[in-house]
Amino acid sequence: MSDQRWIPLSALQHYAFCSRQCALIHNEQAWADNYLTAHGNLLHQRVDSGEPETRKGVRFERAVQVSAPSLRLIGKLDLVERELASGRLTPVEYKRGRPKSDRSDEIQLCAQALCLEEMLGISVDSGALWYWQSRRRVAVLLDSELRAQTFGVIAQVAALLDSGFTPEACFDGRCRACSLVELCQPKWSSEDVSLDYQQALFKEEQ
Repeated sequence: MSDQRWIPLSALQHYAFCSRQCALIHNEQAWADNYLTAHGNLLHQRVDSGEPETRKGVRFERAVQVSAPSLRLIGKLDLVERELASGRLTPVEYKRGRPKSDRSDEIQLCAQALCLEEMLGISVDSGALWYWQSRRRVAVLLDSELRAQTFGVIAQVAALLDSGFTPEACFDGRCRACSLVELCQPKWSSEDVSLDYQQALFKEEQ
């Protein structure tokens, strides 16, 4: 473990959204803000700065630091709710937008639960995603299917970080919402034919 990098929980969501985005952020240390990311940062700052409190038999702990050494995971949870009567824990992740069509947010939430389980030796069967734009809280069942998908993404991210490799760009609808679009240059990269040209010259010389 000493010669392997820890995997930030956020990297799983980045990878599930776009493997190139994940590599740009976590391998190349590239970052740029746009309106969406800036607003998201403000939302998380507001959530994380809240004091712990207890209401209606539930303890609310904010900005909870977690890790799972066996999975190389490390990060900070926006909110953990603990039912005082049962001790049941529910991780809650805050997002600025609306529920997504993919499972990237759910994968990040599931990884948070895996950290809690390893740290505390308990079972966490559900979590929640709270979306600012729709003001909607979505309950997430951490079932075997989601866990299997999460373990798969963890393995893929680990391989990506260990390799230091950055996947090629692929321009599609995701790029419109990505703050790294100017750094990534997906249109230019995906249309780059220089390698084909070099290979063609090499064949002509042969």
